[in-house]
Amino acid sequence: MDRTQPSAGSEGYSLTGLILDADPVVQAVMLCLVLASIVCWAVIFEKIVQLGRLNRDVRKLENLAKGTSVEGDPRLVRNLLAAAEEELPPAQGETRNETQMRLERAMRSAAKTELRSYERGLPFLATVGSAAPFVGLFGTVWGIMNSFTSIAQAKDTSLAVVAPGIAEALFATGLGLAAAIPAVVAYNQITVSLGRSAARIGAAVAALAKQFSVGQSRVRGG
Repeated sequence: MDRTQPSAGSEGYSLTGLILDADPVVQAVMLCLVLASIVCWAVIFEKIVQLGRLNRDVRKLENLAKGTSVEGDPRLVRNLLAAAEEELPPAQGETRNETQMRLERAMRSAAKTELRSYERGLPFLATVGSAAPFVGLFGTVWGIMNSFTSIAQAKDTSLAVVAPGIAEALFATGLGLAAAIPAVVAYNQITVSLGRSAARIGAAVAALAKQFSVGQSRVRGG
């Protein structure tokens, strides 16, 4: 690729110029990173909405465990109560503790299934967070190789000849970091939030299982 010195104020010194003048391989790397970043932000915003809904449902489940009536029909509460209802009445000869453990296992299993639906998209965030810097680095290495080739062909090592190629190569690394950093931060925050919700659900499930096993409340319409 011929690296000639661009005139002052030309597109060659602009961000657009760096992208348009880049090697096709570097351009492909940039495009992949931009698309990955867009998808990451779409997943992040989707998870923000989903986690907000999950937090509301968990609060309602906790209120139900405390004996407070629950307005509406949250999916989390509905699925856990349905799992408990399938395990009632107690089996013949079964002790109260055995009934409680069986109810708790059923509701915990339903809770895990529910929480797994919130994990969709997390593997993509983890993949982008770990791979994007290396993809950007690949674009940088490839761009620098082409820059040195162009320098050898032009037989000119002036800054005006070297700088554009190096700049477009480093821009690929910048895109890789721009895609990876939000993905890593979001993945960690979402994982922590899901872990806290799981702990809160576990505590509420234990309380509900105890109530149902001693007949303190009915599964439906408690």
